[in-house]
Amino acid sequence: MMQTMGQQALFGMISHIIFIIITWQVVQAVNIDPLLRKGRVFEARVFMIFLTIAIGTTVSNFFLDFLNWSQQLIFLF
Repeated sequence: MMQTMGQQALFGMISHIIFIIITWQVVQAVNIDPLLRKGRVFEARVFMIFLTIAIGTTVSNFFLDFLNWSQQLIFLF
C-alpha cells in the first residue's frame, strides 16, 4: 500500500516536470513582445514562468486524472 502511494507520488512529480518542460518549449515559440511594456523584461520572464507552471501542471493533472480513471474502470463491471 505505502509502496504504491510512493510510486504514484513519484509518477506525479515526474509527470508535472515533463509537462512543464514541454509547455516551456511551446511558450517560447509564442511571440509576446508586442503585448509587453518596454523595460519590463523581468516581469515578462516571471509571467512566462508562472504561465508555464500553470499550464504544465493543469495538463499534467488532466493526464494523471485520466490515467487514474482508466484504472478504476475495472470496478464498473
